[in-house]
Amino acid sequence: MTFYELDINPRILKSIEEKGYESPSPIQEQAIPLLLDGKDILGSAQTGTGKTLAFAVPILQHIMNDRIKEPKHKQAALILTPTRELANQIGQSFRAYGKHTGLRHTVIYGGVSQKKQEQEIRRGVDIVIATPGRLLDLLRQRVIRLNDIKYFVLDEADRMLDMGFIVDVKEIVKYMHEKRQTMLFSATMPAAIASLAQEILTEPERIAISPVTETIEQISQHVYFVSKKEKTALLLHLINEMQMDSILVFTRTKHGADHLEKELIKAGIKAETIHGNKSQNARERALANFKKRKTQVLVATDVASRGIDIKNLSFVINYDLPEEPETYIHRIGRTGRAGLSGAAISFCDVLERKLLKSVERHIKQSISVVGYHPYAQQQPKEKIAVHKKNQPKKKKKFYYQANKSYQPIRHKA
Repeated sequence: MTFYELDINPRILKSIEEKGYESPSPIQEQAIPLLLDGKDILGSAQTGTGKTLAFAVPILQHIMNDRIKEPKHKQAALILTPTRELANQIGQSFRAYGKHTGLRHTVIYGGVSQKKQEQEIRRGVDIVIATPGRLLDLLRQRVIRLNDIKYFVLDEADRMLDMGFIVDVKEIVKYMHEKRQTMLFSATMPAAIASLAQEILTEPERIAISPVTETIEQISQHVYFVSKKEKTALLLHLINEMQMDSILVFTRTKHGADHLEKELIKAGIKAETIHGNKSQNARERALANFKKRKTQVLVATDVASRGIDIKNLSFVINYDLPEEPETYIHRIGRTGRAGLSGAAISFCDVLERKLLKSVERHIKQSISVVGYHPYAQQQPKEKIAVHKKNQPKKKKKFYYQANKSYQPIRHKA
């Protein structure tokens, strides 16, 4: 199938062609006809599946048709997203797909002055892309109104839940008219999100796209067993051994990210961090430096990582394994995009073994273990209790399998 077969407006088709897209992804192929037909959608889609285009194109087309009757620019669509980075990314997509439509959009988020945002709203916009906190501030100040919203997207709903935004989302929904088209997208579907979907959607069409195995099949995955205190030494070794020039590294905590950044800089490696305690300007600067290859290593936490979209990213490293197996997919999905190959490397200490097993169950495959490296933490071959008869049991002793020759993995370009 091609985009020409989806009954898309020629002006929007021209923009899609200019982006170099020829065939729709599975979620685009399923969602666009339903949304053009006015249906509500409940979509499950992993990161990198093309869902932004899937909802952006129908929204642009609907508003273009609406403007024939009412040419005045006023808020017609709201896209609500959990992070500033993702809001900016969606804004860039609307700019690209809507460049020949004459429609206007604005991106609203906290951490920066709201004066410019107020000016854009008063000038007139068709599409508002916002994070919950700043949008609520503007609603309460009566700077913006949502009475005329006809198209509403709740993106990354599971991350909204993780970040504690669900109460804000429910309050924002109250400002909108019930007669609207609503699209809810979530990579996972916990009970709280399923309940929210029942509240805000009307007879939705259910779309589930890209099982985990399909999403990550082009990404090579390896795990290194290493003690916690030697993870940084192993990271430095791999950067040198595998000649990594651009690496996205995930840590579990903000403190851990800052500490790793200092250790990398001390070793002569250009590194920066992105996490919730960083100012918006600092986060945008760090991401820009990484994209321009001014920074070799970008260290990120999960909350701050949503919306990071970097072309030709070859390596993602899980310095700490995530608490939730679903998060593993979001992390490694930053590489191997658009059909390109990528490598995901995980470090696993003894306390993270259960997390590794959870990840493997979730992705329904075993992650290849690099059997030997300079900082290898030996793995038990079998557990044998050693004690003499008629004597109190002593602590169990374990015999370990000797590691064989070191065979470093090589990333294929």
